[in-house]
Amino acid sequence: MSKHIFVTGGVVSSLGKGLTSASIGTILERRGLRVRMQKLDPYINVDPGTMSPFQHGEVYVLDDGSETDLDLGHYERFTNSPLSRESNYTSGRIYSRVIQKEREGKYLGKTVQVVPHITDEIKAAVRGLSGPDVDVVITELGGTVGDIEGLPFFEAIRQIPLDIGRENCLFIHLTLVPYLKAAKELKTKPTQHSVQQLREIGIQPDILIVRTERELGRENADKIALFCNLEKRAVIEEKDKEFSIYEVPVGLVEYGLDKLILEKLHLQAGPSAMEDWEDLVTRIKNPKHEVNIAVVGKYIEHRDAYKSIYEALDHAGFAHSTRVIVKRIEAELLERQEAASALAGIDGILVPGGFGHRGIEGKIQAVRFAREQNVPYFGICLGMQVAVIEYARHQIGLDDANSTEFEGDTPHPVICLLEEQRTVDSKGGTMRLGAQPCLLKEGSLISAVYKRSEISERHRHRYEFNPEYRQRFEAGGLSLCGSSPSGKLVEAIEIPKHPWFVAVQFHPEFKSKPNRPHPLFYGFIEAALKRHQSRM
Repeated sequence: MSKHIFVTGGVVSSLGKGLTSASIGTILERRGLRVRMQKLDPYINVDPGTMSPFQHGEVYVLDDGSETDLDLGHYERFTNSPLSRESNYTSGRIYSRVIQKEREGKYLGKTVQVVPHITDEIKAAVRGLSGPDVDVVITELGGTVGDIEGLPFFEAIRQIPLDIGRENCLFIHLTLVPYLKAAKELKTKPTQHSVQQLREIGIQPDILIVRTERELGRENADKIALFCNLEKRAVIEEKDKEFSIYEVPVGLVEYGLDKLILEKLHLQAGPSAMEDWEDLVTRIKNPKHEVNIAVVGKYIEHRDAYKSIYEALDHAGFAHSTRVIVKRIEAELLERQEAASALAGIDGILVPGGFGHRGIEGKIQAVRFAREQNVPYFGICLGMQVAVIEYARHQIGLDDANSTEFEGDTPHPVICLLEEQRTVDSKGGTMRLGAQPCLLKEGSLISAVYKRSEISERHRHRYEFNPEYRQRFEAGGLSLCGSSPSGKLVEAIEIPKHPWFVAVQFHPEFKSKPNRPHPLFYGFIEAALKRHQSRM
């Protein structure tokens, strides 16, 4: 039988449950265990696909086209757990399934209620990941204990040990011990109250992971253990990391969390094999070089909006023993300020994905600066579309070129709506989503970077390169170096005579890992490093 670990959070949100859950997955996999990861989100949206990045951060897309919570990005970056639509459930999705069953007559004669019908559906979602090829299922509960919308989920996980045996379940609670500067001391009371709330629901945590900016100390740890009804060794300190989030798994192993989990779940496993991860952390802490990368976007003020972009840049930096210094530039700033001054001292420019007209002309200015000044440029999704618009306007002579997303009656719609999108009315889950094959042109820079001619990458968009303009762009010197197998869709472009000017319609950031950077990010940082060294 698969074992189950439930990770909950208390005191405040944004404590890093996703990162901690992923780190637990890492240290268990390094013991030879087969792990599956899952996130339960209490919000009513069916998925985060229609939510603003300002509120929720990036939408993380899986191979199967699922639009999921950004924490699944942590799961993929830290573990080898296969992720699918079943790895992320929301209240909206759970309730939709129950309502559909009611309409189909599955509950004839019964009053449909939160308990047992909603909780049974949640339990089925959790149990659905277990199987003969899975040793441990790690399920993270979004939100904070005490949130009204999360109560059905807490009730469901309370019931699961009654169904499969308490010895097969482990509850890990992540909490905060704040430091009060005025009193010059750490305060454990919020943690005590958080655990008390959890126990009122009927869940006694087995392990407490304590987030803190200062060293907890044995006295505070013992106090927490006493008041929270825990063994002293079950209070694990997770102090803020100085260099990188990738230090977290190493820290948890140092505190013996992997041994504690194995003991409490009665699991047999091999020795810990963290050597390569420790080597990664050493390289992170001791970079030999540095580069300055400008990320020009619409959601710059909210770091989580481009979470996977920033992580993928770091991954490529790790591989080059290079510290990547990101300069986040609001695209609208470039509509008011000269690009030359805003982008001075930059070694590479990246324009990420996005939607809507705001900041588009600023992004086009960033592209033009990169093209004319031979600054390495990397465009992703919308970043490819604005690169096409810029090239059309300033190299091909189509002064009024634009995307129909921004100007419906543009005389030169070099970017237009996908044909299959023309009849789509609803918003949720209707874009071109998930893994799609792509053929790369022989002899192109992008094929050299990938070291192969056929790739598969994840998409999330409605607009594409207009194929009616293919010949004009190719005649104008732009290489349409990647296409769908049918040849109808342009998936990648590059400028052959430029040091590095590559833009893609897909999202390569979703497939990057700290110890295996994505080839395109690796090549981009390599080009930026060459520019930096030549400038110096």
